[in-house]
Amino acid sequence: MKDKIADVQLNAEGWSPQRVLSWAFETFGNEVAISTAFGAEGMATIDIASRVRKDFRVFTIDTEFLFPETYSLIDRIEQKYEIKIERVFPLLSPEKQERAHGPELWTRDPDQCCNLRKVEPLRRKLTELGAWIASIRRDQTLFRKGAGKVEWDVKFGLVKVNPIADWNSKQVWRYLREHGVPYNALHDLNYPSIGCTHCTRAVRPGEDPRAGRWPGSGKTECGLHIIEPLRRLPEADA
Repeated sequence: MKDKIADVQLNAEGWSPQRVLSWAFETFGNEVAISTAFGAEGMATIDIASRVRKDFRVFTIDTEFLFPETYSLIDRIEQKYEIKIERVFPLLSPEKQERAHGPELWTRDPDQCCNLRKVEPLRRKLTELGAWIASIRRDQTLFRKGAGKVEWDVKFGLVKVNPIADWNSKQVWRYLREHGVPYNALHDLNYPSIGCTHCTRAVRPGEDPRAGRWPGSGKTECGLHIIEPLRRLPEADA
């Protein structure tokens, strides 16, 4: 598949999110799934997907440190869209992680904590798939600036689809409001980006929207979507 993606990657840049998702569903069938932590972007992607195909797959990495509001939203999503969200758990329970790595690993080595509770579970899940769908936007972080709507994910070794890569936050929220899409209640309390309880806080006036993630650490990414800025797919014969 890798050698066939270059042309699609180029053409997909002019596609709407609906067409991107249609291509993904038609190409990969049941071997493609939406990965989401149920932020505003993820909710927009789920709703768009529901208008393209009824039996689409959604999975989430349940770190076991999610907010109650996030778990409540999961229940609402399953009811509204009549789907069963696939939950992927870390190999270590919180208790086993504490025994192996000490208490509150996220305060001492947040990268290691994210690797254990997010990156490893995602890597394990992606071995079941031919492609995965994410809801990242290029304007979110420097690492995401080069994301293509369709691309080869070098890190995980499969096709990655980013249907709303060229949207901005205003477009996302306009879509949610126009279509009555449910969203995490924490967004109304100044949480523009929501992760684990230990590493997420509300954003203060004037702060960057992602300032509430891993505050004080300088960290901006959990490691799932690290993309080199302006990266281009190698030629098919490379």
